[in-house]
Amino acid sequence: MTDRLSTAHTYLLSAPALTRLRAFLDEAFDGDFADEDFEHGLGGIHAWIEDGRGIAAHGSVVMRRVRHAGHAYRTGYVEAVAVRADRRRQGLGGRVMVELEKVIAGAYDLGALSASDEGASLYAARGWRLWRGRIEAMGPEGVVHLPGEEDSTFLLPGGRPLPEPAAGPLQFDWRDGDLL
Repeated sequence: MTDRLSTAHTYLLSAPALTRLRAFLDEAFDGDFADEDFEHGLGGIHAWIEDGRGIAAHGSVVMRRVRHAGHAYRTGYVEAVAVRADRRRQGLGGRVMVELEKVIAGAYDLGALSASDEGASLYAARGWRLWRGRIEAMGPEGVVHLPGEEDSTFLLPGGRPLPEPAAGPLQFDWRDGDLL
């Protein structure tokens, strides 16, 4: 069987499909994938590749709001990107990203993601730019500085030019679990 690439919005995925996806992500992240992490990847467009053994790669893009210098950007935030261990370094992550980047280009002002050390080179090679400024979140108690995200947040142009770090911090919307 050849690899099959599919895309769909979360609402089109059946309960059994979501259960399979969750199991795949748990395995791909070696058990370090919390309920909140799964929740963050829902509500948008999924791209995944299946082979004869099931899901081999996945990623999703969901909408978030990011404020910068007085503007609110409609942001396609990339979540839950993973490749099964036996299929890594075969270009599957790049194939998934092509589909997610099409969604970002067509529907969002910009794309954003928080990259692991292992994933950073994939995104940089695809034209994602490391944000070299301050990262914050708008929390229930006000603005929260996120210094731990300042070396791993990448942006991709969508329908608007990318913000400039000199003009101020990026402020992400609040959510449960990891903020980025």
